[in-house]
Amino acid sequence: MKSSAELRALLRSIDHKGYPAYKSLTGSYQFGNYLLSIDHVQGDPFASPSSLHIEILHKDAGFPAVYYDRDYVRTALQDYLTRRMEEQFSAFNFKAKGSGKSGLLSISRCGQEVLERTACEITPQKIVMRFHVGFPAFGRTINAGELDKILFDFLPRCVENGCFARRQDAKRLKAAIDLAEDQNAIRAYLKEHQLAAFVANGSVLPRKSGVSDLPMSGSVPFTSPSSMEIGISLPHAGLIRGMGIRRGITLIVGGGYHGKSTLLEALQMGVYNHIAGDGREYVITDDTAVKLRAEDGRSIRQVDISMFIRDLPNRKDTSCFSTEDASGSTSQAAGVIEGVEAGCGLFLIDEDTSATNFMVRDEFMQQVVSRSQEPITPFLERARDLYEKAGVSTILVAGSSGAFFYIADTILQMDCYKPVDITERVKALCGEHTAPRTQAPDFAVPAFERVLRVYGGRRGPQTVEESASDEPALINRGDRTAGAHGRGGHDRGRSDRGGKIKTFGMDSFSIDHETVDMRYVEQLADSEQMNALAHMLRYASEQVLDGRKTVRQAVKLVYDILEKKGWEPFCSSYVPCGLAKPRIQELYACLNRFRG
Repeated sequence: MKSSAELRALLRSIDHKGYPAYKSLTGSYQFGNYLLSIDHVQGDPFASPSSLHIEILHKDAGFPAVYYDRDYVRTALQDYLTRRMEEQFSAFNFKAKGSGKSGLLSISRCGQEVLERTACEITPQKIVMRFHVGFPAFGRTINAGELDKILFDFLPRCVENGCFARRQDAKRLKAAIDLAEDQNAIRAYLKEHQLAAFVANGSVLPRKSGVSDLPMSGSVPFTSPSSMEIGISLPHAGLIRGMGIRRGITLIVGGGYHGKSTLLEALQMGVYNHIAGDGREYVITDDTAVKLRAEDGRSIRQVDISMFIRDLPNRKDTSCFSTEDASGSTSQAAGVIEGVEAGCGLFLIDEDTSATNFMVRDEFMQQVVSRSQEPITPFLERARDLYEKAGVSTILVAGSSGAFFYIADTILQMDCYKPVDITERVKALCGEHTAPRTQAPDFAVPAFERVLRVYGGRRGPQTVEESASDEPALINRGDRTAGAHGRGGHDRGRSDRGGKIKTFGMDSFSIDHETVDMRYVEQLADSEQMNALAHMLRYASEQVLDGRKTVRQAVKLVYDILEKKGWEPFCSSYVPCGLAKPRIQELYACLNRFRG
């Protein structure tokens, strides 16, 4: 480790040299009460900006230990500090002049959700803040004077204002920590009282637009039906009232444009905590919930879908089913089984994005096409057993079929954006009509012993035993490193061996030119989670998926390593800014969608 004076001397010695001379600055330098590390220097002023980080000991930062002694409050403090540094950087961004990305100062751009990011990491000893800087140049010639401004003037002011407790608004900081504690209390209440979700009265569910996640101004605030209203005493906000959705099967119905899908979308993002002012701060959902939908054309690997599809005309075995081009119904059947495998306790389903023949078959259709000729057992006939025998609840938005009324424990009607409990009225009407078939025999949860084989990065088997298998290679080996450019960005990474990771916003990522399409995994909140999934999948292919571990064992091992060792095992020479921790359900999702 060198001093800041030595860094300044180095800067002066390379002034007006060719841009590659900047690489000599790589290393760590002590700046008074913080340590500055230059981890990676960009190749030229037009390339992705350089990666830096600072480290501040807790005794210097001055934040109370109770603000980081539990996971959920630590994540809230990390989120708060990341947002503060973003505010500070915005005041100095591109104040240093030059060509290309010269003068850029950037850190992860946080959205409405509170996520655990590599931009700010709090360990028991210190605070680590990671960010990007565009090293200044005129053409491709070093401009050391402008970088001196950034490192010795702009950055110290940003660090002082953004990372030390004495410069924070104490009320604003405490409010962020208090909110995290209240949200955690609601999650604990859900588990204790067998609830799937909670929506507080006064919540603002609609978003500003299709491209903005901000709350819509002037929208109708949420009000719980009296029959479903509960009160929860929170540590800081006191008594809060709202709608408690019981575990089981809940049906949301209503006319078009009355708010059915808006409620479901709020619930699907309720797996994350939200910042104050979002409108959904107290919309809390079982954090294992999975949004289920049809995905025509996706690949499926060795999934037991026999609960829903069996006796195919071609006699293909559906207890270990694989395809490169699934239909809507097949993909949704696989999604159910994969969700249960991933530990899902709640399915969220919108009829609009589901395969009709997977969800329900009416009586007339069953008379035309007999059950013996139809290989699909619809979700209608499995939902009750999924809850009673597998412990997986369902919240379903429906608008075209009344068959689901017969299996629902709770029925909500959205009327002009307000929910009305119509369960008793609808159940009385059900007695006046012939009930459809709502359960099918032979329900059995699969054993989940899937093993996905890896062939060490080559396009074929390594041994005679492997050549006898028709299992596909999971992934090619290569680099585990990538930079990041925040929400919705495009990211590239390259290792010394030439392997690449690329992420394409919220849509997909590729590893060594093999693409994972994640467009329909709707609970990803940020492109940085996509970056993280690429790194985790890379690591799993190299270190974990050995052809012996089950998928469950492999995913658990990856998360155990992340919890114990942090992001270092998943990256090469340094941990980059621009990774956000995904849920375990999303790691299963990307693994299941990789075509290999």
